[in-house]
Parts: sequence; C-alpha cells; structure tokens
Amino acid sequence: MASTTADTDAAAPRRSSRISSQPAAAPPPPKPKAKRSADADGEKAAKKIKATAEGTAEEPAAAAAPEVQAIDVGGTLPAVTLKNEKGEDVDVSTLTAEKGLILFLVPKADTPGCTTQACGFRDIYPDFSSVNYEVYCLSADTPAAQTKWQTKKELPYPLLSDPKRVLIRALGAGEGGKTKRSHFVFEKGGKLLDKKIPVKPADSPRLALEFVKSL
Repeated sequence: MASTTADTDAAAPRRSSRISSQPAAAPPPPKPKAKRSADADGEKAAKKIKATAEGTAEEPAAAAAPEVQAIDVGGTLPAVTLKNEKGEDVDVSTLTAEKGLILFLVPKADTPGCTTQACGFRDIYPDFSSVNYEVYCLSADTPAAQTKWQTKKELPYPLLSDPKRVLIRALGAGEGGKTKRSHFVFEKGGKLLDKKIPVKPADSPRLALEFVKSL
C-alpha cells in the first residue's frame, strides 16, 4: 500500500508538469493583424465620413444659382451680371440704357444651326444699328469658347456667357438643362416687346429685324 501511494504521489507531479506545459506548446493566435485590420477599417470609415461630410458641404454651393423672376412680354430686363466673351462682367440691365436690344439665344456655340443663326445676325448687323438696336448673343458656353467662335466667324457683336442658365431660364428658354433657340427684342429702357421661342436658325435674324422696323 505504501508503495502504491508513493507511486501515485511520484506520478502526480509529472502529469501536472505535462498539463502545465501544454499551453506553452499551443500559444494563442497572434492578434496584431486583427488589430491592424480593425485600425485600417476604422481609418477607411473615418475617411469615408469625412469625404461624405465635405461632399455634403460642397454640393449646395455647387448647385446654388440665383433665381430671377420669369420675364414675359411687357416685363423688364433684370439686373443680372454675366461674363462677356472677354471674361468681363456685364450687368445685363445696363444694355438698354441708350439703345434697344436684340438678344438671341443659341444652344451651343460653333455648331451648324447656331452658326447659321449667328452669321445671319452678322450679315444684317448694320441694319439693326441703323434703327438704334444693339445685338447680343447669349449661350451657356464659356467665354473662351465664345471668343473662339466669334473670331472664327467674324461676329461683330458681343456674346454673353450664362453657364448656370440664370437669365436663359428667366427668359423661358432653359428647360431640361438645355437652351432653346430663340430671340428677344427689348426696347430702350429694358421693356420686352417681342420674343420668338423656339425659332428656326435662318428665320431668327430676319424676323427680329422685321419686328424692330415695324415699330
């Protein structure tokens, strides 16, 4: 019996030693990678939130455009400041201070139909001057694009750039993010006397001249 107890006591420490050594042989999986992954995910999420916040802050500013009351026959040319083909600021309301104004609108500079309309006004430009009317072209093109077109086709009149279609919409010619081919006749002082919307490229200059000569 004493021998059995001794054997049992002698064996117990060895089992305990083997058991206690097992955790060292099977260490837990490393966690730094998981931490780095979590950190990376956190950084991505933070960047995404920041980008979203910045985008939200910028979008209203980019989309914002001044609203101008709609102009119909009998209405007055509004005080809207646009760039001309030279990049200079022009207060549209001042264009009728001394003369009447023919304002014709084109969908896109230097395209076939718009060139027909623009060159039509070019060819009879002296006739408008003889009855004390100035001619301006209005489009959503950049001043640079307008200057290139003006030089290429030798257009004798100024062009106005309205990229946000502020005045174009007020005239009723800017639906659906596009510009409707049209023309508007303002008397000296800014009152709208006549408008043609839409109008054919070849007809626009002739109809505008016929109207002002009939006054």
